Amino acid sequence: MNKKDLVNEVAKSTDMMKKDVAVILDGTLKAIRDVVAKGNSISFVGFGTFSSVKRAARNGRNPRTGKAIKIKARRAPKFHAGKNLKNSVE
Repeated sequence: MNKKDLVNEVAKSTDMMKKDVAVILDGTLKAIRDVVAKGNSISFVGFGTFSSVKRAARNGRNPRTGKAIKIKARRAPKFHAGKNLKNSVE
């Protein structure tokens, strides 16, 4: 499923216009992205939590050449699925 398919599904289930759903979805995703980029987390009870984690610098290998490389420390996004989401997938 892509964004267009998600907009169609939400529009069907809420009787809203697709363009309104797309605006709301864009706003929601931007808000989540902004919160996580600031280093905070955002939780949706039963669905999951979006957060960021610090990754330490480490040594790695270039898969093409096998040469050792240094990988810089950075922050990365993380999603932890909630209980209801996990149970619905089983």
